Amino acid sequence: MSTPNATPSAAGPGAWSEDTGLLLFGLCPLLAVTTSLVNGLGLGVATAFVLLVSNAAVSALRPVLVERMRLMIYVVVIAATVSVVERFMASQFFRLYLELGLFVPLIASNCLLIARAELVASRSSLAPSVADALRTGAGFTLALTTVGALRELFGTGTLLRNAEFLFGATATDWTVHLGDGFLLMALPPGAFIMVALVIAALRAIRARR
Repeated sequence: MSTPNATPSAAGPGAWSEDTGLLLFGLCPLLAVTTSLVNGLGLGVATAFVLLVSNAAVSALRPVLVERMRLMIYVVVIAATVSVVERFMASQFFRLYLELGLFVPLIASNCLLIARAELVASRSSLAPSVADALRTGAGFTLALTTVGALRELFGTGTLLRNAEFLFGATATDWTVHLGDGFLLMALPPGAFIMVALVIAALRAIRARR
């Protein structure tokens, strides 16, 4: 193990870094459910919260982490946190929970969570670990929300469809209708097409800078 106060060897992906886009390719199951802005935001926030708790817990456990058992500990911490998040969503955001379905417990299999635990939380004190989780979680949430919003816009011609699932009854009339959509973008292949287009656009912007 590295020294307790070692500087993280890899910075977390920020709001629109290349790392965030590349990580999306490793999250195929999550991309399948980002068919709307609300779905992407809900799933992103849930994942960011799990990341925050797991990073903080792993950092706090550093003094007692056993080298050969560290991955097992990461998995247990992440799975336990996901179970709590799943129960909370089922009780407080039931309709969104039904919409996301199996993809909520699948957060536990997200390689991003174990990667940040291993690269940052297991090597850093609490403050840097929490900061990394906040930065990475924000980038991940923004990425999923953007993909969901674009797929909803081009797939169904709406924005903020089913906003009440996340924001309550006051958001029932928030849906914006912008015209007809293109069915392919609402289907799972549309997620990969949209991610490719978003990453290409971001690389073009970065190249200009």
